[in-house]
Amino acid sequence: MSNDTVYLIASLVKAVVIFLAGVHVVPILVILERRISAWVQFRIGPNRVGPLGLLQPLADLVKFISKEDFKPANASPLLFGLGPILTALPPFLVLAMIPLAPSIEVGGRPLALSVVDTDLGLLFVLALSSLSVYGIAIGGWSSDNKYSLLGGLRSSAQMVSYELALGLSALAVVAIAGSVSLPEIVAQQSQFIGFAENGRWAGWSVFAQPLAFILFLVAGFAETNRLPFDLPEAESELVGGYHTEYGGTKFALFFMGEYVAMLAISLMISILFLGGWHFPGDKAVIDWAVGLVGAEGAAVTWVAALIGHLALLAKVGFFLFLFIQIRWTLPRFRYDQLMTLGWKVLLPLAIANLLLTGAVVSWS
Repeated sequence: MSNDTVYLIASLVKAVVIFLAGVHVVPILVILERRISAWVQFRIGPNRVGPLGLLQPLADLVKFISKEDFKPANASPLLFGLGPILTALPPFLVLAMIPLAPSIEVGGRPLALSVVDTDLGLLFVLALSSLSVYGIAIGGWSSDNKYSLLGGLRSSAQMVSYELALGLSALAVVAIAGSVSLPEIVAQQSQFIGFAENGRWAGWSVFAQPLAFILFLVAGFAETNRLPFDLPEAESELVGGYHTEYGGTKFALFFMGEYVAMLAISLMISILFLGGWHFPGDKAVIDWAVGLVGAEGAAVTWVAALIGHLALLAKVGFFLFLFIQIRWTLPRFRYDQLMTLGWKVLLPLAIANLLLTGAVVSWS
């Protein structure tokens, strides 16, 4: 088998594995959500289906599949079915753009551990992450339900309000990294804290851009419609918001889109601000692991990729826990408070931070 064939097979396997990982993270997050919410509220949580209740997501899946595929009489047939798909698909496309570990060597060639390896990775991520709102708006409008329509409109306004702060805070990281390529942004953060030989910042971006980190984190909560920014659902006001009329597999797609979006945002925060797969002392750990297993040649890149991937997963796990913890800790904002925060607080701060960053980078 030629090296080109091996490389092609490895690329296909990589794409399938990343897609399946995105699918299987949903039941893991579901059981974690239920367990953490029970812990916050001093309850027991799922403990009936399977050992320690770990098969509860499987029971939920069976319930979704077995439910009637109901459609309101006056709903648009095409758009009603298209809304959930357009909501669930963009987070998977975002996952395809994100590098999950340093490149490995396959068939004598470097293989990036992302489905799509492009120098414009961050721009594609920002563009794709904003597409989910179209599915929510279409689903809300096509349901022929006033509560669903209000939920879709709220989601559209919320996306416009917080997408600006999200993008501007990411641009501040681009300004100090000098690139929109995600692997290059990670490489710029190979040190924990410090400066490069040319005097430019070369540590984790969270230390150089603490305000941008906070803005990106808050805007990330709003982008995923998670509490305290779940105004498009707002059960106490809108019954269920944009998915009021949805059930069965269509509701499951909305459900999946939310959790995969949480994973994508957590990955982006870790890559843009927390060094990606780098961590303090990572080079020493990799050298120790390489010596322990006796790796040579291409195997060294595989060991480094595995250790880097585990480090990235640890950071992502922290933010996923934070997403769930916040949901069961903070109350929902009023709608006017949500819009005020986005336009009068986050956006001016993001603009000021980007201008200051540009001035400092130009001066240095």
